[in-house]
Amino acid sequence: MEIASIITIGDEILIGQVLDTNSSFLARALEEEGIHVGSMISIGDNEQQIEETLRKELSAKDIVIVTGGLGPTKDDITKKVLFRLSGSKKWVEHPGQLEMVHLILRSRGLDVLPINLAQAQVPDKAEVIVNKKGTAPVMVFRSSEGKGTLYSLPGVPFEAVGAIPDVMADIRSHNSLASITHRSVMVYGIAESSLSEMIASWEDALPSDMHLAYLPDPLTGIRLRVSVYGGDKEKNEKRVDAQLAGLKAILGNLIYSLEDSSLQKSIGEILKERAETISAAESCTGGEIAHLITSVPGSSAYFLGSVTSYAISVKEKVLGVPSSVIEKYGVVSAEVAAAMAEGVRKLTSSDYAVSTTGLAGPGGDGINPEGTVWIAVTGPRGTRTVRYSYKNDRARNIQRFAASALNFLRLYLLEGE
Repeated sequence: MEIASIITIGDEILIGQVLDTNSSFLARALEEEGIHVGSMISIGDNEQQIEETLRKELSAKDIVIVTGGLGPTKDDITKKVLFRLSGSKKWVEHPGQLEMVHLILRSRGLDVLPINLAQAQVPDKAEVIVNKKGTAPVMVFRSSEGKGTLYSLPGVPFEAVGAIPDVMADIRSHNSLASITHRSVMVYGIAESSLSEMIASWEDALPSDMHLAYLPDPLTGIRLRVSVYGGDKEKNEKRVDAQLAGLKAILGNLIYSLEDSSLQKSIGEILKERAETISAAESCTGGEIAHLITSVPGSSAYFLGSVTSYAISVKEKVLGVPSSVIEKYGVVSAEVAAAMAEGVRKLTSSDYAVSTTGLAGPGGDGINPEGTVWIAVTGPRGTRTVRYSYKNDRARNIQRFAASALNFLRLYLLEGE
């Protein structure tokens, strides 16, 4: 199995000014290809440290991927180090990246300056993968001495992540990678520890060459990933499918997808198949549910709209929540959640509606602790409500509220099947 090293360059990462998301995306992509990530290293904008680190990792790893330090400003020094490290003799202009520089800057209404044109200059020993998202090219340096191959990517996450498919394609074309089979099962509505206990017997009975990973996320729940390394891929896929049939029998509707997916995408697939629509009324989630639903391409076919009714006056005047209900039960209550859902469904004439009212924090309301949310779903089979309580910070609570609302909606939709 090939071993890789991921190196991020930039003082802004070391001082915590910028979060290093590039490494996680790269590690995930490499793992999907069956390449083991042996090390992740972050270093500052120091020429000597960059060169020493690259030399060390290239001598020990099959693949080294470095991000950062390729910009047009004076603190971007990675390209100079790569010129020296690769034994290049001159700088050459890459026509494909030069064309992209002109295209990107003109599309933004910016002048093309000499400092921008210099982005298309690369060491003569570099192979270039044109960066379609930015001005700095992806450079590839292959060693003739049996050392690792180095890929140099821009540090801007939008550009680095955008380059990953092309980088992985290049890696596949130059390496004899062992076959790898991955299958994901998306689960929501159960804690990771409870899930582990629930499927313990199934997991223990897995063939020795099948590996199970638990990958939790507040917005998507728990992704169970079954992996088989090596062997015949087609046969392994059939073997994994047979094992997943047993898992489905155990978990039932806790499973919302048999591929790496999201709750909002799963809901969209149900609604599109039925030609039905939804709307949302949000208080404590502040539009997060609408954001998640509309992040799915084609969601305009089933999502009619939403009301972010943060203020009581908006709940009353726009959604038609009776003031008497708010006075009697309080804003954070099953009754108000139900009235919000019914109000937005009537307002938009949607088939279904979902609502949230709660306390994301910090602080409670004297009755409900922070982290409390009431969710309502309404549709042809009436209105249902549910209460959840989470103990996270404000941002994480909002994510959990929104995801729980989507899952409650999903389960309501499944009742009609």
